[in-house]
Amino acid sequence: MTTLWLFILTLTVCGFFWYSREIAEAAREHAAQQCEKLNVQLLSVACQKRRVGVLKNGKLGIKSQFLFEFSSDRDTAYKGTLYLENQLLVKIDVPPHRIVE
Repeated sequence: MTTLWLFILTLTVCGFFWYSREIAEAAREHAAQQCEKLNVQLLSVACQKRRVGVLKNGKLGIKSQFLFEFSSDRDTAYKGTLYLENQLLVKIDVPPHRIVE
C-alpha cells in the first residue's frame, strides 16, 4: 500500500512539473507577442509567483505571475508583469517606457 501512495505522489509531482513548464512556455510566448506589438526587444522572462487557486471560470487551477524585461533603446531595461490563469493571459502591466524611432 505504501508503494502505491509513493507511486501516486511521484506521478503527481512529475505532472505538476510538466504542466508548470507548459505554463512558463505560454508566458514566454505571451511576452514575446507583447514585445512585438510594442516594437521593443524582449530580454528575459521569469516566474515571480505561482499558486493553486480558483480561477475566474470557477474551476481549480494555477494562477501565475511572470516578470518580463524588455528594452526599447538597448540601454535601459524595463520590467513588465504578466498575469496568467493556467495558460490563459488575464492581464498585462507594462510600465511607461521610452519610444525610440
